[in-house]
Amino acid sequence: MRRTKRYPVNHANSLWKIYETVSFWKVMKNFMAIQLGRYTPFLRVKNWLYRTFLRMDVGDRTAFALMVMPDIMFPEKIKVGTNSVIGYNTTILAHEYLIHEYRIGEVVIGDDVMIGANATILPGVTIGDGAVVSAGTLVHKDVAPGSFVGGNPMQLIRTKEEMENTNDENNDKGDES
Repeated sequence: MRRTKRYPVNHANSLWKIYETVSFWKVMKNFMAIQLGRYTPFLRVKNWLYRTFLRMDVGDRTAFALMVMPDIMFPEKIKVGTNSVIGYNTTILAHEYLIHEYRIGEVVIGDDVMIGANATILPGVTIGDGAVVSAGTLVHKDVAPGSFVGGNPMQLIRTKEEMENTNDENNDKGDES
């Protein structure tokens, strides 16, 4: 189950309440920082933009690929560990506006995580250290450390133990050459 806080709304759908939940000027500032970050090829500059203007918690040597889209309204609720790779055009959401409510939740991405291109990460999930998320995956629940997941809906492809065994077998084959 995702960890989000729910806020019910009456009358119109929750998106009509957007500027009651977040400042217009905050959204504009975030939009500009995100657009600069999406297109800059310089990883240090991108991480600096995200830390400074979006107040994201970004670990050392983490790499956001071209076109990654962090949450525009609540980027401060995103934490990415050290030495992780966030693949091309990935979307990281910390909010979701629905018909009768909106939800906000933290996204925690651990150390040494690999997220493939075009993944979508929903609010309130944790991706554990050393996990691998396949390209195009909809991350709608937590991902255990060291595991390999993929698909829509997301499914476990290999556990941490299976991943370690696969890596050991590949290393053994390399030693035989």
